Amino acid sequence: MKSTLKKLLPFAVVGVISGATTVGALQYFGHTSNNGDQSYFTTSAPTASFAGMNTGAVGDDFVKAAKTTVPAVVTIKNYQSRTSSRASEQDLFDFFFGDPFGGRGQQRQKQQAPDNMPSGMGSGVIISPDGYIISNNHVVAGANKLEVVLSNKKSYIATLVGTDPNTDISLLKIEEKGLPYLNFANSDNIEVGQWVLAVGNPLGLNSTVTAGIVSAKGRGIGILGSQGKAANPIESFIQTDAAINPGNSGGALVNTNGELIGINSAIQSTTGYYQGYGFAVPSNLARKIIEDIKKFGIVQRGFLGVQSLDLSNDQLVQAYNKQNKTNLKVGSGVYVTGFGESSGAEDAGLKKGDIITKIDSYDITDFADLSMSIGSKRPGDKVQVTYSRNGKDATTSVTLRDQKGGTSTRTKADLSVTEKIGSEFDTLNERFKTEYGLNSGVVAKNVSEGGEMAKIGIVDNYIIIEINGKPVNSQKDVEKILDKYQGNVQVKFVDDYGRIYTKGFKMP
Repeated sequence: MKSTLKKLLPFAVVGVISGATTVGALQYFGHTSNNGDQSYFTTSAPTASFAGMNTGAVGDDFVKAAKTTVPAVVTIKNYQSRTSSRASEQDLFDFFFGDPFGGRGQQRQKQQAPDNMPSGMGSGVIISPDGYIISNNHVVAGANKLEVVLSNKKSYIATLVGTDPNTDISLLKIEEKGLPYLNFANSDNIEVGQWVLAVGNPLGLNSTVTAGIVSAKGRGIGILGSQGKAANPIESFIQTDAAINPGNSGGALVNTNGELIGINSAIQSTTGYYQGYGFAVPSNLARKIIEDIKKFGIVQRGFLGVQSLDLSNDQLVQAYNKQNKTNLKVGSGVYVTGFGESSGAEDAGLKKGDIITKIDSYDITDFADLSMSIGSKRPGDKVQVTYSRNGKDATTSVTLRDQKGGTSTRTKADLSVTEKIGSEFDTLNERFKTEYGLNSGVVAKNVSEGGEMAKIGIVDNYIIIEINGKPVNSQKDVEKILDKYQGNVQVKFVDDYGRIYTKGFKMP
């Protein structure tokens, strides 16, 4: 556990995680640091210039890209129910960085935003003239109201169309026409060393543009799964040294043509602020996610059905060898350690011990590559899997399946009750019922960010007493009440402090 935490500590979700974070960050952000980019300059001439570059051409490209991008990047204000204060992402902020506010974190966390003030702010990108906006899942998490402010200061109340914690992507909609928007670029075509701009609203500073290069591609940093909200995270981030700070979350990473190549999501930092590297969800993956949400209402996710080991990870390989008394070598590719139920890969002939080296024409050097290549596919899609077995290469065709073994796409109507409302439930201990004077109850677990239960302030370990006036004592009770039900749902629940609330939502 300690070694795992040590590896996770430098990374954090970007974004102004609470209203106080915005103000606090601006107030206490007074130090300066060398970002390591001085090697890009030469001072051999009287005035410093970019070494070996036509600065006029580069500057012109930046100006054009900024003019295209800034009007299409918005501020997103997240207003939350007071009952969801326990789930404040300030906890996550402190977990990943310690307290970057010099011991003031605990005091700040207790200060709830007034009802007319946002609990958090981030950025978003308009991707169509009729008001569709892409952002991060963590920017909209827990919101019961989302306000979008354009660069021209016009304000709108947004509808949350859908979210995907596995990629940290969300889709919003405002009712307007003729809006400025950005086109998606093919993120597969970007190159390390390519110039990029990051545009967003960091530290409460609207419409901020920073420049840098693509530092790396296909980065997996382990942040989405570590937060416990992503059951099957896809991490294949674009890494950039363009300055990204809290509030940039959900903003645009663009090329010098002003085309969207990524959605800024995370930073590597020991302080909570920019120290050299930021990470963005590639545009190809982000576009697939929002296309699914728009068309189906949910994300369509295909799976190979393999359990695997990343051979590029020295620590994981050593641990696996020690546990299984094997002698695997660190190298390139993903080693198959087993299969899930109804595995398409196993049916296609793959075996334990095979090393996956390519999906279609996409080279697989590590798990991030595998995650990206399969995560951008849907159930029923066929992929050509190249693998090495006993030193010999072979290729087989695999039909991807969903987690239930199906090969067809699903809509919201096909979802289970727990999927629709965004929560599962455990039976409440009888002793607990007696001690707290409850006649009924189930414990909420795996509450989905952006789900209906989360929207009314319910988080993991809250106790649901009644639904629509009927007592519940098991997940089956919940499913029986809500199966095929349409209309308003009333939920009576108890929070961590023993306070009882009754709140409602409309059944999806």
